[in-house]
Amino acid sequence: MNILVLGASGYIGSHLVPRLATAGHAVRAAARRADVLEARGWQGVDCVSADAFDAATLDRALEGVDVAYYLVHSMGGGGGFAERDKRAAENFRDAAARAGVRRIVYLGGIRPSGEASMHLASRLETGDVLRAGPVPVTELRAGLIVGAGSVGFEVIRDLVNHLPVMVTPRWVQSRTQAIALDDLLAYLQGVLDQPETAGGTYDVCGPDNLVYRDLLAIYAKVAGRPFRPLRVPFLTPRLSSLWLGLVTSVPISVARPLVDGLKTDLVGDDAAIRKSLPIPLHTYEEAIRAALARERAEPIPARWAEGALAFRGYNPDVSFYSKGESAEFDTAAPAAAVWDVVRGIGGKNGYYYADTLWWIRGAFDRLIGGVGLRRGRRDPRDVRIGDAIDFWRVVGLEQGSRLTLLAEMKLPGAAVLEFTVAPQESGGSTLKMEARFHPSGVWGLLYWYSLVPAHNFIFRRMPRNIVRAAERNFRRANGTRASA
Repeated sequence: MNILVLGASGYIGSHLVPRLATAGHAVRAAARRADVLEARGWQGVDCVSADAFDAATLDRALEGVDVAYYLVHSMGGGGGFAERDKRAAENFRDAAARAGVRRIVYLGGIRPSGEASMHLASRLETGDVLRAGPVPVTELRAGLIVGAGSVGFEVIRDLVNHLPVMVTPRWVQSRTQAIALDDLLAYLQGVLDQPETAGGTYDVCGPDNLVYRDLLAIYAKVAGRPFRPLRVPFLTPRLSSLWLGLVTSVPISVARPLVDGLKTDLVGDDAAIRKSLPIPLHTYEEAIRAALARERAEPIPARWAEGALAFRGYNPDVSFYSKGESAEFDTAAPAAAVWDVVRGIGGKNGYYYADTLWWIRGAFDRLIGGVGLRRGRRDPRDVRIGDAIDFWRVVGLEQGSRLTLLAEMKLPGAAVLEFTVAPQESGGSTLKMEARFHPSGVWGLLYWYSLVPAHNFIFRRMPRNIVRAAERNFRRANGTRASA
């Protein structure tokens, strides 16, 4: 079939696209930024830009499509996500009708036993909006998904890894039927070959009906970590979301609406879907082991990617999601001039801001048995994959545009520093610098929070000064040429 996956850069979409392509379908992957999709290196997949709020881009993406997967939500965008989700679904529904799409497949959430949170209500409303059009909709409703990168799974992993004694709120007694990522993908793919599922709404669940406390305990057993729960009944879901922002690395904008939905049971009835697709299901413990194995089998990415095990020291105890700072500066200097400064960073050239603090950090690292700043650079101008730059290692390099450094200093976690240089049509360029830290355990969290004030200064002023250095060098070089 000719298939469109809208939301292909998201968690489910990024796993579903290669699975559909491997099965022989002609897959078109769509997200706001096609370059993000192209960087994944999917073979035989057409990557396009499409925005659910731009009808023209939807029309182009849906042209010639038989089945369209709708995997879009605005939960991470903060307040007002329900209204944004509704408008996006209306736009997609109408565009699918104009394009003559035969079926829409939508992944929503299980209807709770009590009052639905704003997030769950929005997911249910999205299904209703899509069904209001003429294109038949297959809606699959899932609860917690067990897989590396799934927000619910990463909350569980961070809680177990970060807290020697775990304060457990009331919602740990709520019930759910977590589903393995592989099982959910099998359902999403399988409905294509089951025409009777067109127009149907189905719960998709794992075989285990467990309370969240059991989910935490079983993960701790698999990971070989202690589990010492301390129940605090007054810690409501609302307070829990704030607490999770401190003790986990899951973005608070995503964790808050997710946790708000945990005040009631999320138990489904999968009898209907199993009549059409009686696939073998993984238990929750099997799903955990599969998630950890999948992480270890992931190829090394060419650049930093959230959650990539290679950038977490190949240690699954280090948080999937990262804390971090990023800054972006435009400059009249061309990209080549900015890149010339970026590739020479470290060693005798320094870091363009607070070099004394960098030296102190290196001295402390050396004192506790780390590599410190003693290594300098192999070459003050040239850079290549594998080079040591002080206490960094070059792990990603796209000459002229991207440099990725992985910290080899002693840290309670994993740190990455990445520079991206992009040319502008005006002849100038843009420098973006990202500093990311994946904490490991409670000490990793304390380390990050203690350095937040310093990071706010260093990782914003550093790229600004790199840009200024590039401008000075460019002016000097042009003046020299003019004089000659």
